[in-house]
Amino acid sequence: MIVAIDGPAGAGKSTVARGVARALGFTYLDSGAMYRCVALAVLERGGEPADVARAIEVEVGERVLLDGRDVTEAIRTPEVSEAASRVAADPGVREALVEKQRELLASGDWVAEGRDIGTVVAPGAELKVFLSASGEERARRRAAELGADPDTVLAEQALRDERDRTREHSPLEPAPGAVELDTTGLSVDEVVERIAGLVRERAS
Repeated sequence: MIVAIDGPAGAGKSTVARGVARALGFTYLDSGAMYRCVALAVLERGGEPADVARAIEVEVGERVLLDGRDVTEAIRTPEVSEAASRVAADPGVREALVEKQRELLASGDWVAEGRDIGTVVAPGAELKVFLSASGEERARRRAAELGADPDTVLAEQALRDERDRTREHSPLEPAPGAVELDTTGLSVDEVVERIAGLVRERAS
């Protein structure tokens, strides 16, 4: 079974998806980490992003490995976040990573999160959820996570949201049939429980 969780930056996708996977005993796929790995590799080595995306080996789980090196913390810096948003707009990068993601999701039970899991990567997912939250709430969460200034995060987030929504290939939008869930004011545990409950309903 595949649970697809999509939504904008700072909506709580990673934390929630990890919690849902843990609650259900599913495997967690952080697709954003894969784009961040491409961005980090491009920043470090140069080269065309699409070529880099095809060449690198990425392992995602509790830790993220890029060609065997643990980059879990390195891919979360503001510089890599900004670069990841740019490389994600490259059709060649998306094509290479969507292929890798589909290979992973072909067997087993998964909770996969990103910006286009339900629309592009796994349109046949048994449950699709689109998480959102107010812009201020998302910026506050992200700033707390990074130890950054909330106003700066809010400004960068607005740019990224606009880029994600208006890109030509797989723009950020709820998948057909997705359950839309606004997480503003909800705790992580409350969101996890709601999604886990939906999964149990679908499975019964």
